[in-house]
Amino acid sequence: MGFKTGIIGLPNVGKSTLFNALTKSKSAQAANFPFSTIDPNIGEVMVPDERLLELSKISASNETIPTKMTFIDIAGLVKGASKGEGLGNKFLANIRECDALAHVTRCFEDENITHVNNVIDPVADIDIINTELLLADLESVTKRIENYKKRGGKKNDEVLTLAFLEKVLELLEAGIPVRQGKFFDDELKMLHLSQFLTSKPILFICNVDENSIREGNEYSKKVETLAKTLEASSLNISVSIEQELSEISDENELKEFLYEMGMDATGLEKLIKTGYDLLGLCTYFTSGPKETRAWTITNSTFAPEAAGKIHTDFKKGFIRAETVSYSDFLSAGGWLKAKELGNVRSEGKDYLVKDGDIMNFLFSS
Repeated sequence: MGFKTGIIGLPNVGKSTLFNALTKSKSAQAANFPFSTIDPNIGEVMVPDERLLELSKISASNETIPTKMTFIDIAGLVKGASKGEGLGNKFLANIRECDALAHVTRCFEDENITHVNNVIDPVADIDIINTELLLADLESVTKRIENYKKRGGKKNDEVLTLAFLEKVLELLEAGIPVRQGKFFDDELKMLHLSQFLTSKPILFICNVDENSIREGNEYSKKVETLAKTLEASSLNISVSIEQELSEISDENELKEFLYEMGMDATGLEKLIKTGYDLLGLCTYFTSGPKETRAWTITNSTFAPEAAGKIHTDFKKGFIRAETVSYSDFLSAGGWLKAKELGNVRSEGKDYLVKDGDIMNFLFSS
């Protein structure tokens, strides 16, 4: 299991070009006019993880299977989208299906590429979209509250739900995204099910020119400052560079290109790492002669739930999990030696799986 990241932003900021570069495809139309993207483009990418390759070598696996990340290139948003302007209704519906949002902002000047508002101001661009998402949530929560009050429900769960919705309403009326609210554990469950647009974790991607990829520029620094006030992250990516990187298949040539550009990783690698941090995700592995495979789970996942990612029978009949850390597995050179050295632990149902764990689940059928 990976996760779905929606690529959003105003028209003509580089969303579709970035999508094509990240997914190494040309399925998204990239054009110098608004709304060249109408229906969302969906692409899957393999999550790069050097640990997976090392494990596969040690276990002499026939197959190496990475986990995947899904990108969704969503139509450009304009002012008034919450009221259906442009492709607003379609845009907002597509966002609800995403786990996290990558908000692309234009942080470069180029007179040959039009800007929908005719001025380069990424902070103002962000404000337009943030406002539209907030207004859409405000309309949604207001309708839900009205429906609850009409029903006049007095059951405990209905009273709690209404109190939760009124708390959300208070935040939105103050102009605060739902993600910045403070919620109790029972409210967090309701928040997850509610799918408010402003509750989704967000990353601001500054599309900068090639000369600004290392240090950023005046535009990207303004976005970085704004992101901190919104309890979000920002990342500098040059979409034009990512386009070139996506066309390089030779690993050595890729490393040489990155070195020449003063980059330590591709935009895809940075985006995935930041996305994992945003959503609180980690990776565990299964490894043997048949296959070595990466599995994405949330942090603090119990062993039976982690086993359930492989098959529901593993969760239902869970007995225990033979577990070894990546570093111990690597230094031992495989399962057999790791067991001899006493590095393989027998973990039960209350074990919280850690990033990098290599696991073998024992279960009853």
